[in-house]
Amino acid sequence: MNQTFTTQHLSPEAIAQLVKYLPDYIKVALNEKSSELECSLEATIEMAISNFLDEEALSFEDCLWGGDMRAKK
Repeated sequence: MNQTFTTQHLSPEAIAQLVKYLPDYIKVALNEKSSELECSLEATIEMAISNFLDEEALSFEDCLWGGDMRAKK
């Protein structure tokens, strides 16, 4: 599947595909964290991935490591 994203964020469809393959306890934890943060599941997963790559990032746009990779292309 070749899909080009025109934005810096994951679509709800992409998140649905990802979540479908996660263990149930991870799904529960992500949903609980989304409720705690009062944000969407998409935003919660984006924060988790971004923060893994750059401890200060809250989104893909904030992710300095990801920005460095985009600049190298």
